[in-house]
Amino acid sequence: METAIPICCSSAACTGQAGRSGVVNLVAAHKWFNLAALKGRADAISMRREVAEMMSDVEIATAPGEARAWMTAH
Repeated sequence: METAIPICCSSAACTGQAGRSGVVNLVAAHKWFNLAALKGRADAISMRREVAEMMSDVEIATAPGEARAWMTAH
């Protein structure tokens, strides 16, 4: 059974990836897919990989730190 947290993380990642907030933010999308994967959302792993293919090395290096910061704050 899925919990709300991975679903919300995945939803936030999709919003960032698609630019529904106005700007495409691949770092945020990668962060949210990472958090969703950590919470057990299996499909988030492949989605995070797809987002990473569109990112620069600097962006990929930034995303895990943002995920850790979010986990520390929440």
